[in-house]
Amino acid sequence: MRYISTRGQAPTLDFEQAMLTGLARDGGLYLPEAIQQMDDIASLEGLAYEEAALRVIKPFLGESFSDDELTRAIDAAYAGFGHVARAPLRQLAPGHHLLELFHGPTLAFKDFAMQLIGQLFQIALKRSGQRITIVGATSGDTGSAAIEAFRGLDNVDVFILYPHGRVSEVQRRQMTTPENENVHALALDGHFDDCQARLKDLFNDHAFRDEVGLAGVNSINWARVLAQVVYYFTAAVSLGAPHRAVDFTVPTGNFGDILAGLVAKRMGLPIGRLVIATNQNDILHRALTTGEYRTGKVAPSISPSMDIQVSSNFERALFWAYDGDAAAVRQLMEELRQGGFTISQGALQALREDFVSGRASEAETTAMIRTIREETGEILCPHSAVGAKVARDHLREGVPMVTLATAHPAKFPDAVEQATGIRPDLPPHMAGLFDKPERSSRVENDAAALKSLIRERRTV
Repeated sequence: MRYISTRGQAPTLDFEQAMLTGLARDGGLYLPEAIQQMDDIASLEGLAYEEAALRVIKPFLGESFSDDELTRAIDAAYAGFGHVARAPLRQLAPGHHLLELFHGPTLAFKDFAMQLIGQLFQIALKRSGQRITIVGATSGDTGSAAIEAFRGLDNVDVFILYPHGRVSEVQRRQMTTPENENVHALALDGHFDDCQARLKDLFNDHAFRDEVGLAGVNSINWARVLAQVVYYFTAAVSLGAPHRAVDFTVPTGNFGDILAGLVAKRMGLPIGRLVIATNQNDILHRALTTGEYRTGKVAPSISPSMDIQVSSNFERALFWAYDGDAAAVRQLMEELRQGGFTISQGALQALREDFVSGRASEAETTAMIRTIREETGEILCPHSAVGAKVARDHLREGVPMVTLATAHPAKFPDAVEQATGIRPDLPPHMAGLFDKPERSSRVENDAAALKSLIRERRTV
């Protein structure tokens, strides 16, 4: 299995190299040269999540990891989850189901991927003796998941950029309270797109990248996307796939989670529609509706992990929509630097064959949290509520709809309390979070300052 860059000017790599590299050296994102169809999808029915994960992931790894190494990594990754099904389904209404992805150690869907790649990184680095510096940007959940996965590991330093004052208190404390010396939480002056831009600046400085052994664990990392493909299969098979189609609605920020759904569809899973659910920062909804991808000002919301204008993984979807034309993708990404681009009619049609989209306002999000609580007793986080609202707008008779519940409601207690009058409690394993001292650094929105700080604090 070989991996190529969406921009066509970086070395072709195997899975392990692509995982450890993260962002391609030409600024693009790695994708497999070809996606194999998965045989006998029906055989996944009734399997433990770990066994299903092994079957879905294995074809993408080539010779990078042995079957025994992958099995051990998967078992270790999900051993700490709080539900034996790992990603259980719960019915909200006839034909509408919630996929609970918040039973991992940091209470967010990011744990499914981050816990696994933490294990795979450890295996690869132990084999090679290499030391790396992981730098990530987060709108809230990626950072805590990365710190949880890599804290205390040998041969790894972790630096996480998060937008100062724009994440929930629980999200912030999950990043700033770990005591391990190899993890560093950095509060950047700006919004998430600024964090992501500075991250790309670091990767695009090849001399610095090589000097510190830079590696990335954002959803730009193909291994992150791949790990998330699994729960599309387990959910769909539980609802009758491959003998019937299943729709999915995904609260969308950086586009990685819903891109995993597109990968599953390309593998042969009968996904009818992938519904992009956006909050008031609705650039993806506007792009699918008008064909114009134009960035604007980020508007802070009660669903902060979706407060994004530049959705990095959309580049992978564009690569496929343009039939693998890397030159076209390079041109679009250059135009994006100037504020935006127009999607060609052919590519827009290709995108619309896979995706539909919708938007939830702040008021609609709050109302949906309240409504779901009244109708079912379930309490949704605001991101999941965005998904549920948009899913209701796209329900089809006879086709099950699955809404991805991306985070535990206790991570956003203020928004939930405003909607329901109930302040959700953290699970017992996080009960002492508010009693722990915090450790973080305020950093300016400047790549040179970040490089200096990383050089100073990383373990040599």
